[in-house]
Amino acid sequence: MPTQLAALALGVTEATVRKWASRGKLTRHGRPGRAEYDLEELLALAEARSAGGRTTAPAGSAPEAAAPEADPPAEADPPAHRTGR
Repeated sequence: MPTQLAALALGVTEATVRKWASRGKLTRHGRPGRAEYDLEELLALAEARSAGGRTTAPAGSAPEAAAPEADPPAEADPPAHRTGR
């Protein structure tokens, strides 16, 4: 199915579908200028998302970088303000 319908089926934007394809979460089929996605693969991804689990890349693809556990610590003291004199 085309990108627009894939996005509607998953409840995301077309840009998200393209990003997931570039990251290996979805397999892009079709020819240049005409991306198409497999319905069964889309349904499996939608099911994984609705179960609250993270989506994972298909076996054999590169893993994504893990998100940091916490925000970096804030600076203790902000830099001194200079007046320009």
